[in-house]
Amino acid sequence: MRRIPNFVLLRAFEAAARLQSFTLAAHELHLTPSAISHQVRELEEVFGKALFRRSHRRVDLTPEGHRLLESLTRVLDALEACCAEVSLAPSGQVLSVYCAPSFAAKWLGPRLSDFMGKHPGISIRLTSGAEPMDLTQAREVDVAISYGRALERPGVEVVPLGKEQIAPMCSPSLKNEGRSWKEVIGELTLIESQLSQVTWRDWFNLNKLQLPQRPRQSFDRGALSISAAVDGLGVALETTRFAERELARGDLVVAGNSEFQTITRENHFFSQRTNERQIEKVKKFKDWLLEAVRTTGASRGSRDRTGPNRRSPKQGKP
Repeated sequence: MRRIPNFVLLRAFEAAARLQSFTLAAHELHLTPSAISHQVRELEEVFGKALFRRSHRRVDLTPEGHRLLESLTRVLDALEACCAEVSLAPSGQVLSVYCAPSFAAKWLGPRLSDFMGKHPGISIRLTSGAEPMDLTQAREVDVAISYGRALERPGVEVVPLGKEQIAPMCSPSLKNEGRSWKEVIGELTLIESQLSQVTWRDWFNLNKLQLPQRPRQSFDRGALSISAAVDGLGVALETTRFAERELARGDLVVAGNSEFQTITRENHFFSQRTNERQIEKVKKFKDWLLEAVRTTGASRGSRDRTGPNRRSPKQGKP
């Protein structure tokens, strides 16, 4: 048997802790405040620790209570989602996708309508996080897309999502047409992506240039670095995969695409459990994802050879 306290006690605690009130918890659960108080005290006896600090008009969580609430909230959210899946139509399925934040915002999110159009019976439940997901532990997650690395585990398959070009990108307004990029790049404000696999030092060393010793703008998400570059704050060293729309619109240009050496990396990885490879919703999403990566990679290569569609500086944004 699992060593879990009575669910009724856990439910009373979660409601009281979330609402910060025994009275509100009682109203939500159709009980009396006295019943909530008794159930919480019984749970505290199970743990041998106080979960609340009680005063005349309010209750506050103890450190142990805070830890229990955080973990219990995650478990109940997952339980609620599982129950919701059961109530779907017979043909309905929910695919839980865990994804690196910038990939979710800049690449996957804009393409999900295509997947949904092709597979209307599958609903996507998307969550994001910077750390790679361990699919052997997180059973509530079906597939994961991680940045930088994937957790290699027995029973987990990992597929790289293709090589990406990491390039300096900036607003076209920052380029003086009378000078080369090699002259300009050292004078622009450098924007750092803190989690990037490639640093400005790597890029300057590769291109045999002197790294400027001055303060830089710094962001912990690639998507934020791209936005800062669009706003003209400087030049961002990021994967062009995150800037496909900005490059296509002409909001950004790759600095010195023909003057500098190119850096490519496998940055993103798709993971799934080996014993679930034939589950229909997982198979359909994987096939769609790999095809979308292959197709956009081919079209991006074509754009890199011909250059982005550039607007005149006098034109406004579309």
